Amino acid sequence: MRRWRSLWPWGVLSVLSLALLVLFVAYPMSVLTLNSLHDAQGRLSLAGFATVFGETQYLQAIGNTLLLGLTVTLSAMAVGVPLAYVIARFDFPLKSLVAILPVVTIIIPEVIVGQSWLMMLGNNGLISNFLRELGLPVPSFYGWGGMIFSMTLIYYTYIYLGTLAALRGFDGQLEEASLSLGASPLATRFRVLLPTVAPAILVNALVVFTLVVGNFALSSMLGGQIPLLSVMTYSLFVSEMGSSPMLQSSLSVVLVLIVALVLFVQKRVVERRMVQMVQGRAPAPRRVQNWQGKLLALAAVLLVTLSLVPLVAVVVGAFTRARGPVMHWGEWSTQSMERAFSLAPEPIFNSMLFAGMATLLGTSLALLVSYLVVKKKSGLSGLLDYAVVLPLTISGTVLGIALVQSFNTAPLILTGTSAIMVIVYVVRRMPFGVRNASSVLYNLPNSVEEASISLGVSPLMSFFKVVLPIMKTSMLSAAILMWATSISELSASVVVYSGGLETLPISIFRLVDTGRLGLASAYGTVLVTLILVPVALAAKFLKVNLFSGK
Repeated sequence: MRRWRSLWPWGVLSVLSLALLVLFVAYPMSVLTLNSLHDAQGRLSLAGFATVFGETQYLQAIGNTLLLGLTVTLSAMAVGVPLAYVIARFDFPLKSLVAILPVVTIIIPEVIVGQSWLMMLGNNGLISNFLRELGLPVPSFYGWGGMIFSMTLIYYTYIYLGTLAALRGFDGQLEEASLSLGASPLATRFRVLLPTVAPAILVNALVVFTLVVGNFALSSMLGGQIPLLSVMTYSLFVSEMGSSPMLQSSLSVVLVLIVALVLFVQKRVVERRMVQMVQGRAPAPRRVQNWQGKLLALAAVLLVTLSLVPLVAVVVGAFTRARGPVMHWGEWSTQSMERAFSLAPEPIFNSMLFAGMATLLGTSLALLVSYLVVKKKSGLSGLLDYAVVLPLTISGTVLGIALVQSFNTAPLILTGTSAIMVIVYVVRRMPFGVRNASSVLYNLPNSVEEASISLGVSPLMSFFKVVLPIMKTSMLSAAILMWATSISELSASVVVYSGGLETLPISIFRLVDTGRLGLASAYGTVLVTLILVPVALAAKFLKVNLFSGK
């Protein structure tokens, strides 16, 4: 009895939380790995990996994926770092708006980005047709150009935000000392400023690389005939349904290993290059006066405006008369919106239902796990912490395949049910909620909770009455982030869904693939509204900062 009391409640909750994470994260990945090591007859074999590393098409997919990741990362750095420098060091009209708007690019679903740029620059795009009328050659937007362009305009925000934070924490006295010793301003930036902020740039650059390597939406919509790992893995999954999963599993394991290796390198390299700096006075932004400064400010405004084109294009497209892939720009119609709400509303209802359930379950579990890891350390804390961040190393396509392989037979059959859709959302997005909640718990003194317990309140009730009220803002922020990222999920859900369970991203993806851009735009407008309205309301009335967790 005493042993039971010592375990209740936190020991029991730790075991239950770890059991859930093992069941829906570790176990599926184990099944996937074992399937990659067995042939069609169930015998232990490396035939799958021999095929992956022995056939040209798979080697090309690996090489193309690495090349795409490297190229987009470099282009995102080339955009994000200068933008962060301009925002941190210059003052110009509309600066406050330009500084915050890049965050919106993270919230806009990637399927919307791909769809919108196809409406602008695709074969029947508005800009493409306009250029043809002028007699100018129009290169195809499908392939390397389209992928690099669209991904750069999404992922530069990660590097921009990390670099901006580093620049604002930089001690300006170091620059002043360098200048006083006779170094030129340019030399000072490269010899003093850049090495100091380099770890922040590198960390976020490697995050971008992992996101590009696992990207499915833009790779499949814009990749054309270029073989890429994420798209090829999904294609193998579809073609091998009902047969041996060896090849899809082998390719999935290769994709996981690439991301894991990058994260390992990130940890090693960043730790060695990390610079400890005493917080000092950051240089005050200078008002732009000469033509060079005004040109930089104009470039920043144009860049942010360009990255928001998909948001405008999808809304305009929803109210434009369309016939198949042809958009009759300038001819307004509500037909697409009426069809979305009256004739085919199921994806809207499914998205709201699945994302709502995932938000409730995911936020609750994230708060519990973060509390157990930060405040109630035990022998299971390390395993909990590892299990909850493991999905960050797994692309959505791979996770979806692992779940289908694990839960399509007895004793637990989830494939084809609504439950697996919700599980996918929770597993994919819960790590962000845990990070959000942990940031507050690390700054919460233990004495607050101990005072409640000393007054006779049970540990569990102290958690509900003392800790949760303090974490209210963080909890709301985690819930909104969970909602926004869950309702836009595509890469994993497109693998696990079945008939009748289509969500908005899945429907948009299929509609764009079949050339029905009008209805896709209507669904896209609904999806963006369902994401931006809660974020705006929380920021306005609840004072919730979605990206700080404070």
